[in-house]
Amino acid sequence: MKRVAVKIAYLGAGFNGSQRQPCLHTVESEIIGDICEVLRIRPDSVELCMAGRTDKGVNALGNVAVFNTGFEDVPTLVKALNSKSRRIFYRGYALVGADFNPRFAELRIYEYVFPRKGMDPGLVRACCELFVGEHDFKRFCRPDGKPTVATVDSVSVEERGRNLVLTFKARYFLWNMIRRIAAAVMTVGSGSATLDDVRDALEGREINFGLARADALTLVDTLYPDLEFAPAERKPCAQRVGGERFNLDLRDRFYTSLEDDDRDDRIG
Repeated sequence: MKRVAVKIAYLGAGFNGSQRQPCLHTVESEIIGDICEVLRIRPDSVELCMAGRTDKGVNALGNVAVFNTGFEDVPTLVKALNSKSRRIFYRGYALVGADFNPRFAELRIYEYVFPRKGMDPGLVRACCELFVGEHDFKRFCRPDGKPTVATVDSVSVEERGRNLVLTFKARYFLWNMIRRIAAAVMTVGSGSATLDDVRDALEGREINFGLARADALTLVDTLYPDLEFAPAERKPCAQRVGGERFNLDLRDRFYTSLEDDDRDDRIG
């Protein structure tokens, strides 16, 4: 019996989050369905554990799922999973020990994207710096009974085209933590709140900056010490990506035409 860790990617749209829930379609249920279809086994025979919980609508480029299998040829298994799957991309794989738990990652990297228009980049960067280090994030998470003190290693800001991208790095994050921080950063960056408001919230003052949209958040990677993932064969993924990119090109042509109309009142 082998214990396999797979690095996975998915768009959050269409999933009711990552964790299994009765009568709901989730990332875990999709992975279990893929495994069962490829190996022709029953769902109750698959024990699956994932590195990170992503909420409904949140994307991932580097989440990790672990399961046991008696199938010997792991590269072929991953290739088959990519050929059969409709919504999950199996990007890489690694053999791990029986006691490996994907939840105990060394580092998690997230990105949050929002429009640059109307934002003061200086205020955005200054606000992000307030969240670095150890803080009590009880005003910046959804309470679930767990301790709310956590440590954020870094929050960086990058301008990419029309957008600003926040990159968060830490061993773990609390429930809704990044989306609530992003909401605070956007509120400050737009001038609707101050840096002192954020400082007060970190000190425990009851201030609610709201919850930023889910689909702008992506779990970029999950890293472990001394564990490297072998890349999956590219062809099955490339075929699926090519089809999706064409769909995006069609949508881009449509919205570009509407932008052109905005620049020119004439509609010919």
